[in-house]
Amino acid sequence: MQMADALEIQLPNRGNPSQPQEASPASPSAKDHVIVLPQHDDATLPPSQWQPLPQKSLSISLSSILKRWKWWIVVLLDVVSVLAGQTAATLLGRFYFNEGGNSLWMETVIQSAGAPLLLIPLLLIPRKPSVARPPLRKIVPIYIGLGFLIAGDNLMYSYGLLYLPVSTYSLICASQLGFNAIFSYFFNKQKFTALIFNSVVLLTFSAALLGVNSDSGDSNIPKDKYPLGFVLTVGASAAFSLIVSLMQLTFDVVIKAQTFSWVLELQMYCNFIACLVTVAGLFISGEWKGITAEFEGYKTGKTSYILTLIGTAVGWQVFSIGLVGLLALVSSLFANVISTLALPLVPVFAVIFFHDGMNGVKVVAMLIAIWGFLSYMYQHYLDDSKAKKVEEDST
Repeated sequence: MQMADALEIQLPNRGNPSQPQEASPASPSAKDHVIVLPQHDDATLPPSQWQPLPQKSLSISLSSILKRWKWWIVVLLDVVSVLAGQTAATLLGRFYFNEGGNSLWMETVIQSAGAPLLLIPLLLIPRKPSVARPPLRKIVPIYIGLGFLIAGDNLMYSYGLLYLPVSTYSLICASQLGFNAIFSYFFNKQKFTALIFNSVVLLTFSAALLGVNSDSGDSNIPKDKYPLGFVLTVGASAAFSLIVSLMQLTFDVVIKAQTFSWVLELQMYCNFIACLVTVAGLFISGEWKGITAEFEGYKTGKTSYILTLIGTAVGWQVFSIGLVGLLALVSSLFANVISTLALPLVPVFAVIFFHDGMNGVKVVAMLIAIWGFLSYMYQHYLDDSKAKKVEEDST
């Protein structure tokens, strides 16, 4: 009977040490009850004896829900930035070449020339005092190395836009997802599952299918340049995937923070270095001498020339901010998946605005690329569901 009395005292208070307990020779001590009874679940009791959740637990749960919603809103904004920025910048890049622009280095410079614009939000957004800055001897070499990689990647992309129809160019860029899976496996410890392997094979096959289809479908593009454009676009996709994986590695190992100010700073400094490298290439190559003639002879006028370059610069920076935000908040893998999602959209707009040919091979390649993308997304869905279940079990 004393055992029952002790149980009735302990259950409502959950072993609260503020409630004194009395031990008796006929029953275990009060200390024993504090240890054993928390293992019992209220589900084993009649409904009349169920206990409400403490107010503190409710406030923690509400805070966790709000934090998760805030995280999803930021991720959604980053996704929109990637899709809108990449689509607009790619189409404007092709428009530049179609309307009389012929400077590879100018198109390359523009891709990173918008970096100083990031200084405005960087100065307006306050930094968290709790986030420690890594030493300059660590972060400066990273900025320089990534800047040179971005410059080379932008140059190869410019060659691809010049020598390929924009629809073909975009579909070949889908191979970046396959490259990213490989680099993420080595640099970011990403698991290589059957679904990811399936996605890599499909995207590689999609790019290879376009590689053997040398019919450019655009009278302004020399057919003998198609193989060079194909190889350089595949190389640019590989370099882009390497850059994204290295950026995630920088956040995880060096910066060790996932704030928007760090996203802006990494993007600004790396692109500033890339801009300096490409400006040097513009002058060393001698292409700067033809800029005035290009400006004067632009088919749609001087104002259109300036707006095209400004729009391209802004578009690439919007894309880059969203991309770096995704790899900081989620992973380089997810960031590249969203970037690949924009690629099937570009050929559709290219057919509408530039009258690119959309033959059967391109349609099949696009469907294969979408299949590979969906395979990748399903793997991410499974990983997210598993993570949620583990979190719920631990709670």
